Amino acid sequence: MKPPTSPITLPPQPDAAVQETSFESDASPTLSPPCQDEESTLNYGSVSRPAPTSSPPPSPARALAPDLLRGLLMAIMALDHTSLMLRSWPHGTAIDGENDSARVHEWNRPAAYVIRTLTHLCAPGFTFLLGMGVVYFGRSRTSRPPDKRWATGQLAWHFLFRAVVLTAISTVLGLAVSGGKVWFLNMVLFSLAADYLLSGLTWMAVAKTERLLALAVLKVLPLRKKEDVSEPLLPGPQPQLNGGEEMAPDVEIIRAADIAWHIHNLMLAVGAVVMIWWNIWLSPTGGRCGIDPTPKLPESDWVKIWFYPIIDERVKSGFPPFAWMSFAVLGLLYGRIILARAWSAKAIALGNTLAGLGFTLLFVFTRLFRFGNLSEGCLDMAEHQHGGNQYLASVKSFFYLTKYPPDVAFWAFTMAGNHLLIALFATLPPLFAGKAFHVLLVYGTSALFFYITHILLLGALSIPIVALIGREVSDPFSKQPALGVDQLWGFFLSWALLLAILYPLCRWYGGFKKAKGPDSIWRFF
Repeated sequence: MKPPTSPITLPPQPDAAVQETSFESDASPTLSPPCQDEESTLNYGSVSRPAPTSSPPPSPARALAPDLLRGLLMAIMALDHTSLMLRSWPHGTAIDGENDSARVHEWNRPAAYVIRTLTHLCAPGFTFLLGMGVVYFGRSRTSRPPDKRWATGQLAWHFLFRAVVLTAISTVLGLAVSGGKVWFLNMVLFSLAADYLLSGLTWMAVAKTERLLALAVLKVLPLRKKEDVSEPLLPGPQPQLNGGEEMAPDVEIIRAADIAWHIHNLMLAVGAVVMIWWNIWLSPTGGRCGIDPTPKLPESDWVKIWFYPIIDERVKSGFPPFAWMSFAVLGLLYGRIILARAWSAKAIALGNTLAGLGFTLLFVFTRLFRFGNLSEGCLDMAEHQHGGNQYLASVKSFFYLTKYPPDVAFWAFTMAGNHLLIALFATLPPLFAGKAFHVLLVYGTSALFFYITHILLLGALSIPIVALIGREVSDPFSKQPALGVDQLWGFFLSWALLLAILYPLCRWYGGFKKAKGPDSIWRFF
């Protein structure tokens, strides 16, 4: 018996012009979501599912919230990098902290602690949005008309090429900012590049296996007799086999597709959990201070750079791609869910709020029950001398997070923050959000351009700023006396000046980028 073929309605697809770097429409500079008039087809094996000739556009909340989040994260990230360029304070919530099994003897100054904790949201948020963007991009390219639809090889080449371009940019930036001393600098771009490639290949594999699984499920689902189906799900004649036998009605096809979709979502969720936990499993000390380290992987930089931070004279890599891959997989899962149907703004806000609260609860559990941390027994200050749970000794202890590599507590805390921010942005009326937070949209839709430009601008601006208002401080890295700006007013004024200069530059680039075709290399920036 041949598998049935029946037309059913697909969920709304993203506009074909939507890029992975932005969730805003490319059709015009306005904030109105684009309308799609292309026909798309999704095949589960030989089960054809043609979409209607006109699909509903993505909801404004769905389109705006990710870009607003990315824009906010860009501005917050600039806080962290401003403090580095101006030598304002040590780079962490604790002096010499935030590393796997690093002993902590002193907290950073209060303002630095708060700012650094806030900036923890950035790298997880960028990687999460990257995974989400892969789904948007892949769906937009595979839902084009047959003559414009991207083939598997074309998609794979795009993911590889973009990863190579980002890695090259990261390497050139490292040579530029270090004066040629650092041959390979991975401040985050190499991690994003590798995770983008891995996410893209994962999305392609999921799309393929989901079709095969749906077809397999369809073969074992009990077929309903004609008299058992009181009303077809969709209008029109019901399919029949070649010999005149009755075939499964549309509801069976939908059930098979739904089962395959849910199974793959579960696999992605489990994969994300495993990927964050392997940072604990692969830790040479198991995340505990006072334990002799036992290597879990070969002692080769070529292996370690994928799982562990490396800081030496020529190679500085704080973001190993495999250590951060979990955030990208969560983005894949979120993107699949958000594109499954035309969710209302209220539903998006509620779903993200529940996800945020769930991650918040998990973070609290990591503190109360002391699991999923790479800092066990590492807090060694006056408040920790009385024994007991070190994370309950003070507020700073409770929120102390290990970022290099991220542990489960860091994962839960930052994903809670990012989901709650998406929930907040989803509740805003699109027209209000577009006007009130226009600056964030400008930053969020030119993210890579913002990143490269703000690094170069900070390098240039820090020289006159330090010369004008700098005073002797301790260099955060060399620990030697140096000129820096540790006054809060000078720090925030410098940060605001940086953002003010970046706004017209990013706005110009946004207009330039939109004038290019949807497949232009300029979209990478």
